[in-house]
Amino acid sequence: MMTPFEALAEPVRRRILDLLREHPRLVGELVELLDMSQPGISKHLRVLREAGLVRARQDAQRRWYELRYEPLTEVDTWLEPYRRLWNDRLDALERHLNEKKEES
Repeated sequence: MMTPFEALAEPVRRRILDLLREHPRLVGELVELLDMSQPGISKHLRVLREAGLVRARQDAQRRWYELRYEPLTEVDTWLEPYRRLWNDRLDALERHLNEKKEES
C-alpha cells in the first residue's frame, strides 16, 4: 500500500487533489478537466484512495470522489521544520532588502 507521501510524488495526483479541494467530482469531470483517459484517471484515483487521500461516495450509478484532509496532517507535520527554514530565510531576505533600501 502506498503512503500519502508516495502518492503525492506524482504531479497528476497532486492536480487531482487540487481539483477535489474545490469540491467533490465525478470521474468523468476529472477526465475532462485533466484531458486524460478514464482508465488513467481511475488508476490515479485508486492510488489516492489506497493512500487514504480521497474517498469515493456511491450515488446510484455515479461515484463521487472527495478529498480527505486527515492524512494531509501527517504531511503538514513533516513539512513544518522546512516551512520554518524557509520563513527564517525569507525574513533574512526581507531584512537585507530593507537595509539596502535605507542605504539608498
